[in-house]
Amino acid sequence: MPVKNSIAEMHKEITGWRRYLHEHPELMYDVHETAAFVQDRLKEFGVDEITPGIGQTGVVAVIKGRQDTKGRVIGLRADMDALPIHEATGLEYASKTDGKMHACGHDGHTAMLLGAAQYLAETRNFDGTAVLIFQPAEEGGAGGKAMCDDGMMDRWNIQEVYGLHNMPGTPVGQFAIRPGALLASADEFEIKVTGKGGHAAEPHQAIDTTLVASQIVVSLQSIVARNINPVHRVVVTVGTFETDSVASNVIPHTARLKGTVRTLDTENRKLAEERIRRVAEDTASAFGATAEVTWEDGYPVTVNHDQETQYAIDAAASVVGDQNIDVNTPPILPAEDFAFMLEERPGAYIFLGNGDTMMCHHPEYRFDDDAIPVGSSWFAELVERRMALN
Repeated sequence: MPVKNSIAEMHKEITGWRRYLHEHPELMYDVHETAAFVQDRLKEFGVDEITPGIGQTGVVAVIKGRQDTKGRVIGLRADMDALPIHEATGLEYASKTDGKMHACGHDGHTAMLLGAAQYLAETRNFDGTAVLIFQPAEEGGAGGKAMCDDGMMDRWNIQEVYGLHNMPGTPVGQFAIRPGALLASADEFEIKVTGKGGHAAEPHQAIDTTLVASQIVVSLQSIVARNINPVHRVVVTVGTFETDSVASNVIPHTARLKGTVRTLDTENRKLAEERIRRVAEDTASAFGATAEVTWEDGYPVTVNHDQETQYAIDAAASVVGDQNIDVNTPPILPAEDFAFMLEERPGAYIFLGNGDTMMCHHPEYRFDDDAIPVGSSWFAELVERRMALN
């Protein structure tokens, strides 16, 4: 079965929704207008239930099938938030808010799930319940966790959960997925180094915090090189280096390093934290300084469940054909807070081709509207296949 005909007929309408959302981007949990737009469309479709305010500003909608003989409930998720980026596409429907942009395609994800919602509400060609999840704050705010913490999974008895993300560089009409780890965890650390400030002309009277912090930056790279199994993927990056001095003739008293750790393995995640603490503290001690490490757990590894990955593949094959699905795509190191939902329920996350465009988070990134019927059809096909009528 190719792209669903009725969804293809809605392509222009769904594109209009997507472009409206693109013009009006909102950040993190402050997606009130986006959530209101979503609710208005859902009311027009005649869904059975709409509940706002889940995970602060998330929206959950329920669509019941023609039958419910088995009590099966499938969750479908789309993210709604944009990024703090100045758009440079020059599109006629470019962002109308300076410094905010849908540079990751969440406007497309939301529009595609709305398209699926309209189709499912009109046809109801399934046996069970579809729960549509419109999530805030994917871009660093852990909105997926917030919705789960609000009891979403138990409240609506969600048994499986699925999501997608557009993938620049992959042709429109193709999918990519793999079982197991698909996207990395993303944790953050801060290291405060305290030495002894002094005059640049008398370094022997001071403990040079800049030197100590620099040694820590270099030594942190030994963690991946000498502590992690070479066949595993771990990235340790120091992104900022600041001292409490702005003068060239002052040895600063303190310095701060901030960075991130990304990995596809839970054990390596723990090991990296342990080694960062030890390397920082012991390196500082060797110079007579001290290092205080603050660790912040971020998004966990996004891990696709085996059986649910196959369900996602089967639905994709129904839409675009087996030849257009990469079922063993390499894992990548960006993070995704859909991981929190996959920790609570079995499910899968799939990549959808977005054609030849700049990478996500680039000011010239563009979502390809030709991908809309494919993504909407995949969402709908999942529901109809997993909850097929007798």
